[in-house]
Amino acid sequence: MKNLKTLILGALMMLAIVLIYDYIKGYRTEQANLIAQTELIEKEVQSVSKLIVTEASYGKIYTYENTKSYGWDYFSSQKTAVVISNAKAQVIYDLKNLEYSIDSERKEIVFSKLPDATININPNLNFYQLDNGILNTFEAKDFNSMKQKISKDIERQIRNSDILKNADERLLIELTRIFVLSNSMGWTVVYDGKSVENATEITEFKD
Repeated sequence: MKNLKTLILGALMMLAIVLIYDYIKGYRTEQANLIAQTELIEKEVQSVSKLIVTEASYGKIYTYENTKSYGWDYFSSQKTAVVISNAKAQVIYDLKNLEYSIDSERKEIVFSKLPDATININPNLNFYQLDNGILNTFEAKDFNSMKQKISKDIERQIRNSDILKNADERLLIELTRIFVLSNSMGWTVVYDGKSVENATEITEFKD
């Protein structure tokens, strides 16, 4: 009888040891998976941390006029020019400026700020029919003024065209990659304090 109790007690002790071992092993496996997932998501975010550049060309003919008046408008001198602009424009998103954090305990990737678009304009100007006034001749500041005005006009065209929209779409495509990977591993993407339930909601990031 005593041997039976000893045998049962030994069996229970062995069972307890096995259960504890399995629990510890399972916990370690869960932690290992969590670390692996965190590193994979971090790597995916870093892989999209690059420049997104959308380019366009703009060609236009401008007429420049500048008039100086003397003697209470009784006498004036005008200079004119025809300017042909062939400009290269870029809309740039630098995803290194993407602000985010990864919460491994809650399995969340939180976007706190998206990068702003930068518009770069490089107008290539050719001047024709430069007509100087008698007392009003072209100077370096006139050419700088023309370049600034043409750059502002091109920027206005960009903001009213599809190039900015196309750049936004490319940005959202990169963010969708992060969502797809995170969602496949049971993680949640959070933006502006709200959980993203599906990929189509990412299109609202730029609204």
